[in-house]
Amino acid sequence: MAANKWTAVPGVEARNGRFRGPSLIPMLMAIQERQGWLPREDLVALSREQKRPLYEIEGLVSFYPHFRTEPPKGVTVAVCRDLTCWLKGSEDRIKALHEQYDGVDDVELVEVSCPGRCDIAPAATVDERPGRVEQIDGFVESRRQGDEDPGATVSYGPDGGWPNDPYTSNEPRYQSLRALLSGEMTHDHVLDNLKDSGLRGMGGAGFPTGKKWDLVRNTEGSVKYAICNADESEPGTFKDRQLLAEQSHLVLEGMLMGMVVTGAEEGWVFIRHEYGPEETVLHAEIERLRSEGLIGEDVLGTGRRLMLDIFTSPGGYILGEETALIECMEGHRGEPRNKPPFPGVFGLWGKPTLMNSVETFADVPVIASRGADWWKDQGVNGSDGLKFFAVSGHVEKPGVYCVPMGTTIRDLLDVAGGVSDGRELDSVQPGGASSNFLGPEHLDVALDFDTLAEAGSMLGSGAVVAIAEGTDALAAATNVLRFFRNESCGKCVPCRVGSTKAHALLTDTLEAGGELDDGRRERLLELEVTMRKTSICGLGQVALGPVVSVMGRQRGATIARPQPRQKAPDTVAQPRQDPPDA
Repeated sequence: MAANKWTAVPGVEARNGRFRGPSLIPMLMAIQERQGWLPREDLVALSREQKRPLYEIEGLVSFYPHFRTEPPKGVTVAVCRDLTCWLKGSEDRIKALHEQYDGVDDVELVEVSCPGRCDIAPAATVDERPGRVEQIDGFVESRRQGDEDPGATVSYGPDGGWPNDPYTSNEPRYQSLRALLSGEMTHDHVLDNLKDSGLRGMGGAGFPTGKKWDLVRNTEGSVKYAICNADESEPGTFKDRQLLAEQSHLVLEGMLMGMVVTGAEEGWVFIRHEYGPEETVLHAEIERLRSEGLIGEDVLGTGRRLMLDIFTSPGGYILGEETALIECMEGHRGEPRNKPPFPGVFGLWGKPTLMNSVETFADVPVIASRGADWWKDQGVNGSDGLKFFAVSGHVEKPGVYCVPMGTTIRDLLDVAGGVSDGRELDSVQPGGASSNFLGPEHLDVALDFDTLAEAGSMLGSGAVVAIAEGTDALAAATNVLRFFRNESCGKCVPCRVGSTKAHALLTDTLEAGGELDDGRRERLLELEVTMRKTSICGLGQVALGPVVSVMGRQRGATIARPQPRQKAPDTVAQPRQDPPDA
């Protein structure tokens, strides 16, 4: 987003010790895009130009992992080391790549967290262009030859289209939005259908969508905002990336309908910087909306103002948590706020803010056009609606699948071709890295909010990671914990210190043979309780849940640890290197 769009926004003011003025983050992103890094002289110039202290700028640069304070060595090769890639042999691949590229003058090799390409694990990026590890050499050579885009691997959905898309290939889009703007479809019609459909937030928290829209609608204020949380970055999670690539029209239509119903005039898609190809698709769709008169100062001659733009994240898993995301957009370090107040009442720049995930917004047009009963009829096993899942790990056909809500774990894995190489299933994470592991005895559990909670896990981010028999489950859980330790924003002591201590205990255990003695087991359980009960946000609350679930399975019994209703940040995994002591 251009920096000047943030200079006259209502509500930009000094609050709680924050600096007055526009967000510096788009300005820093623009400098890095132009220079490839953030030279100190540019930071000094920005400080003088914006009349902001240099230490404020340096505080932002040091917090967000995307910002570079040294020039790139040449070609930057980033290789994922999180769970799905780890299951597919990334450790050995990374060792081989270090042997190949360490000492090479024009190549910088870094190990990063999930870039959201789990369907092609082990995944890598070359100058932020995604691909498979096997493609690295070719991409590096292309960059050496001056090729600006060595390519991107993009997967596509079913030939017949996704079942949540109400529009055929020959049918004009945005019909529900047009009907809402013309008065043919009322605000109450949309709200009533959302409430009756039972649609809940698909980013992980599961808050009723109609109730959230109603809250923002009824909150007083002449200025309101809307945000689509597309900061999907939890290991194993990539369904929203697919929706952005193929259903940008539904995502933006649902978002604009939310703006009309709640009274918001300005909205942003907050997207992770690793999703460059998807961001390009979004920009093109926004231009299409503008050309059709569906966004602008006077939409379709109705006198209504609707504006859309994109805010590119400077990195950090914690930004998937809604208040940390807002702090980032306002130009601060992305640390979660204490709640209440919630964003629907006091959100972006202190104004009522509607925030939903990519999948949630994408489901709105079909519910509004076909009705709540149609939506509920799509579910099975007592559940309502449709659900997108990202399936990865030890499966034959990793990818994104849209199935009836309530589909069992077994049936979803069958759709994905079953466990790879004919092996038996050891365990599965049904809701992303923050969800507890479930054993094969839970294969017939329905994938839904309540049923998974009863089984001791959660639907979470809609990421199903399958783990085949013969895998070291404790090592897998330790891999997950390393991610949470690295991605803790550090604001609260229980999360910052607890995750570090727990990871050290587990690393020592694995190096000693992988058997937890009673003393270490008890200390881990104490840390889990403390973090779950006292951490400010979902990251710390769930970080040790997967480890505890594996510990219970090793003892032959489930250690039931309730997971918070509000999961770890919606989407949450940005490339951040391990600290020096890792």
